[in-house]
Amino acid sequence: MRTGVTVGALALAAVMVGPAVVYTTAHAHAISASAQPDGTPGPAKAGTRGTAGTAKSGADKSDTGTYGLARASTRVVDIGTAGTAGTESTDSTDGTGTARTRAGVKTGTGATGAGTTAARKTGTGKAGAPKSGTGRSGGGDPTPPPTAGPDPLTQGTVVNTVSYGPHVRQRMDVWYQTDELKRPGVFLIHGGWWSSGDKKYMTEISRSYAEQGYVVFNINYRLSTDASWPAQRTDTLDAIATARRHAALWSFDPNNYVVVGFSAGGHLAGAAGTYKNGLPGLRGVVGISPVISPLTAYTEGTDTFDLEKRKLRESAIKLAGGCEPTGKCARVWASMEVPWHASRGDAPMLVVHSEDEFVSAEHGKQLKEHLRQVGVPVTIVTEPGVEHSAPLYRLPGVAERVQQWVAQKLLS
Repeated sequence: MRTGVTVGALALAAVMVGPAVVYTTAHAHAISASAQPDGTPGPAKAGTRGTAGTAKSGADKSDTGTYGLARASTRVVDIGTAGTAGTESTDSTDGTGTARTRAGVKTGTGATGAGTTAARKTGTGKAGAPKSGTGRSGGGDPTPPPTAGPDPLTQGTVVNTVSYGPHVRQRMDVWYQTDELKRPGVFLIHGGWWSSGDKKYMTEISRSYAEQGYVVFNINYRLSTDASWPAQRTDTLDAIATARRHAALWSFDPNNYVVVGFSAGGHLAGAAGTYKNGLPGLRGVVGISPVISPLTAYTEGTDTFDLEKRKLRESAIKLAGGCEPTGKCARVWASMEVPWHASRGDAPMLVVHSEDEFVSAEHGKQLKEHLRQVGVPVTIVTEPGVEHSAPLYRLPGVAERVQQWVAQKLLS
């Protein structure tokens, strides 16, 4: 079911401003509509527990339709480092891989749908179940493939990669419309055990929000292999501050945005949402399988045969600079705990977990309890099964529910 978030709806709610100033020449580039893996850590296969999280599913073949997107040149544009919280990073090392599941179902809302290795796409702008090329209609005839046609929403979208800091990982892709509207923004943060993953795996999710008319900021950040905590929170805050400072470049309303994070990225989204007494303009935070409490991950991964819980425990230790939550390292771990930083000015949050995934629903419960004490609402959605992060987001109805919640925060 579509959330109803379209350019037309946004146009009614937006405030007209002067034309945006484009800071770099954009070149026409046709980007394939093939599904991208969403790059967040997860079990090697949905429904399997206790396996190492480094396996990859087989690469799927996607449909050959293309969207007419304007793509920036390969050089990265450096627009300066935000100075909000850039003094928190220290060095550390780590090196782990990620497991990811590829899927290519595209619903009428532009989001990836239920996890499958067959790439499928519904007709543009149509709600309902996706149709595959091998499906049959009621009369027994093969269902014709959907007609590939230009998408008026996507055709007007420009994608630029910009730098918000000097490190190679301090980059973000900005999906925006070159018009005179001030649009709400969606910041996306990939997962990957804090030590891997990349914004490129969030391409399809970025596209889904851009198709609804939002300005999308798909960010990379320094991994635990580059720097230990709180460098990752610093990068998230700097990316947001850079986007707000240069909002006019992308027709972005700097006082109306949400942050959506997956797994370890959900931890960073929550950390941004509870930073100090709330960030200016932040209207909501979404965590998909978020690691809200590294201390809980540390405890749950201590005496268990679940390899993913054990890996998450080790990943949290590496994020903290290689030390466990005792002695002099206690302050670092306290800084990593999202619930402990709850304050009255924080934005409302939506947390989505699977009932039996390795990042337990206990993370969301702790967040809800601490934010409840200061009067900030938290909504927890629990789905049956073991799917984690991107595969969880692709379950039927999950992406739509998240998008509806986002729309309520940004368009009300």
